[in-house]
Amino acid sequence: MIEWAPLSYGPRPVPQPVATPLVWATAVGGAMVLVALHYALVGTDRPGLALTALSLLAGLLGLCARFTAAPGTAVLCWLFLNGFAIPPAGTLTWAGHRDTFWLACLCAAALVGTALARIIQARAAYRRIIPAAATTEAEPDDGPRDL
Repeated sequence: MIEWAPLSYGPRPVPQPVATPLVWATAVGGAMVLVALHYALVGTDRPGLALTALSLLAGLLGLCARFTAAPGTAVLCWLFLNGFAIPPAGTLTWAGHRDTFWLACLCAAALVGTALARIIQARAAYRRIIPAAATTEAEPDDGPRDL
């Protein structure tokens, strides 16, 4: 007899990523806090530290996000980096190579975080599935056989 079950029935071997709007809201809040800390502790004369901190934030957010959230996360972090971590504060500017490099670093960090999360989750799912499959294929032990 055929038993119909929905596709989402039972345990999922790989967890679902967090919704993109939640990731972006966290990116805005986290970038705001990091840039404020950078401004208070270091000032605006060393944007490389702010870029590093925001790249780490983008990578950490990538660990729980979808691949489609990476460009938006990078742009949101770049907006705070460009608008508040470099002079003149509060003014968005575009400085060709510098901003292109910053956007590429932030996007790469988010994509690397997402890819790393998918690899780790796939390996964990593989390890959960393989022992179960191996035990169902094994023959029951009936004791010694005489040939």
